[in-house]
Amino acid sequence: MVTLTNRRIGIIGAGLCDDDIRQLAEETGRMVAERGAILYCGGLGGVMEAAAKGAVEAGGTTVGILPGAKVSDANPFITVPVVTGMSHARNVILVRSCEVLIAISGSHGTLSEIALALKMWKPVIGLKTWQHLPDIHYVSTTREAVDKAFELLP
Repeated sequence: MVTLTNRRIGIIGAGLCDDDIRQLAEETGRMVAERGAILYCGGLGGVMEAAAKGAVEAGGTTVGILPGAKVSDANPFITVPVVTGMSHARNVILVRSCEVLIAISGSHGTLSEIALALKMWKPVIGLKTWQHLPDIHYVSTTREAVDKAFELLP
């Protein structure tokens, strides 16, 4: 059984992804939960769903900060859905709620979350995501991503 430490790690990334990215996200979510942190994400599909799946299968808690107005929008691996009705503005709530964020893949929504995190002085770890952005801690593996996230917790 996993004992939660109430540390909050966000995993952000594409709402649609290929199998390779899905596997990276699931492994990352699993490792975050195995180390006792609560996983935060946007609560929808793709990277978010895969990371939440990995975390739940490891006995962890997942929080989904949903853009819409219905709990039913959450992927099946979200244990605590937060309904915002705020569309993309919910990214601020997600970033503000996390201590560290791991970006996996992603498009413009992920880029906005990265920018918000950096603006709020939150550490961001990048795994196969936007390249050549200043202040991102780029890594090559899921293990490196999770190790760096825990190292950078305040």
